[in-house]
Amino acid sequence: MADSSFDVVSKVDSMEVENAVNQARKEVEQRYDFKGVGADISHSGEAILIKANSEERAKAVLDVLQSKFIKRGMSLKTLDTGEPFASGKEYRIESKLKEGIDQATAKKLNKLIRDEAPKGVKSQIQGDELRVSSKSRDDLQETIALLKGADVDVALQFVNFR
Repeated sequence: MADSSFDVVSKVDSMEVENAVNQARKEVEQRYDFKGVGADISHSGEAILIKANSEERAKAVLDVLQSKFIKRGMSLKTLDTGEPFASGKEYRIESKLKEGIDQATAKKLNKLIRDEAPKGVKSQIQGDELRVSSKSRDDLQETIALLKGADVDVALQFVNFR
């Protein structure tokens, strides 16, 4: 019997991000507590820019954005959010979208699989993803459960299970 396998990836659905940003923008425009504070959210490429006239309002807009991410089923680990900084008369928060598994995280996951996964499960790093294979599909499902419980700073998805 051939080996079964799956890939561990960290991808961001750009349409879901766009929808979450648009929903957050609409809520900020309609909410009374954001009237007259110059609050705005803009999304371009891999960055989301939040603007407001005070640091607290900028953080409140970020909170609205994060709630929209959660409602759309996206992990907050995909957002790499910086601290609020002053830019002229307004405060800004820049968030970058994290995509792909970096080498250090891939090595950490690889070691975790080697140490704690069932025997016979093999993993290898392929660019910005991780391929996990085994003869037993049950072992692979145990490995998925193990990786879901792992403490890593990227959102993990499991694709190509065959």
